[in-house]
Amino acid sequence: MTGQPVTSQPGPGGTGSGPAGPAAVTLRPMTRADLPAVLRLEHDLFGDEAWTEGMLAAELDGVASGRYYLVAEDPGGLVGYAGLLTPGGGQADVLTLAVAEDRWGQRIGATLLDALLAEAARRGCRDVFLEVRVDNYRAQRLYQRRGFTEIGVRRGYYQPSGTDALVMRRSASPGGPPSGTPRSPSGRAAEPERGGGRAGPGRAR
Repeated sequence: MTGQPVTSQPGPGGTGSGPAGPAAVTLRPMTRADLPAVLRLEHDLFGDEAWTEGMLAAELDGVASGRYYLVAEDPGGLVGYAGLLTPGGGQADVLTLAVAEDRWGQRIGATLLDALLAEAARRGCRDVFLEVRVDNYRAQRLYQRRGFTEIGVRRGYYQPSGTDALVMRRSASPGGPPSGTPRSPSGRAAEPERGGGRAGPGRAR
């Protein structure tokens, strides 16, 4: 799917805050040339909790060690991005997921998430984890529709706001351990969406 046009259509519940009608976007790997546009979305969506240019650049430098970053774009430019970490042991972490606010409700976030889940499966990951703000009900509903269930809470995970994070898991192993079984460490600091070996939240917008 990466690098190919993807048509994301609003679900039966309506378009939400996004404009009506289908939204054709292309998914492709994120590059350093995308950082200015990604940073603008970071600050628009996450405010004081936004990643810095250095943090994003370090994430891209880690692609060879298990990180996977995508952007979604249309003829007008970049409209979303997402990241995944596969540290080994059959586990993956959704590190970040964001869509421009004026494009919410067009299933762009769902398209990005589906691409991350497909890549996790391709890499042999049985369990996918993420963190999401306890007050981000929109993202929680998306994750629940994709089979994620709540397994815990990280108190004060998002800084500097001090907002708690729900920890969620999606398992591709129906006969495996129960969803409440503690995960093995992934190397992340502990939001919908950050981590992977550095102090930063996982988030989703």
